[in-house]
Amino acid sequence: MDVLTELMTTDLRPLDRKASDLYLSVVAQVKPDALSLPTPCPDWTLHGLLRHQVSQDEGFAAAARGDGDRLPAWRGGDLGDDPFAAATASADLVARAFADTALDAELALPELGGRFPAALAISFHLVDLVVHAWDVAAAIGVPWEPADDLVEVSLKVAALVPEESRGPGESFGPSLAAAGAPPEGRLLALLGRDPAWR
Repeated sequence: MDVLTELMTTDLRPLDRKASDLYLSVVAQVKPDALSLPTPCPDWTLHGLLRHQVSQDEGFAAAARGDGDRLPAWRGGDLGDDPFAAATASADLVARAFADTALDAELALPELGGRFPAALAISFHLVDLVVHAWDVAAAIGVPWEPADDLVEVSLKVAALVPEESRGPGESFGPSLAAAGAPPEGRLLALLGRDPAWR
């Protein structure tokens, strides 16, 4: 079975929730005075990155409800005065929306240029969470320890991200060389992250 078929026929909702827990465990360590710190995503401070993920959660939730065509649904994330509470609320929102969605339903993902089966959309959301958890961890200098199953699935998804959709203003940069790196390092490099970034 090829990777694309595997992703489209696997229920990744439990792993997506596990990825969300990983992400939230790192966000819980963010102090208010850290929000202006740079991140491995050159276009975003830590505040901008956290807001981006809330926006993505809300966008994926809208897509699961059949309302993903509207770009504003993907752009309205608000951290308020408690980024962790905002991240937790958006994570719960998207988990509930995914739970109510058939895996073969078509979801509109305008930022990715089209419509995709829900099973594949969930895999996109999962890899976002896993890698953005590293971005946050690297920004504040705390450990990032994704479970092996999260890394394994994320590597499969990351390999599908076309090079032409990477670069400034995008979630992922061009792939970097990672010969001999462990799986976690290969995942980061595949999505344009330098594992040594500090």
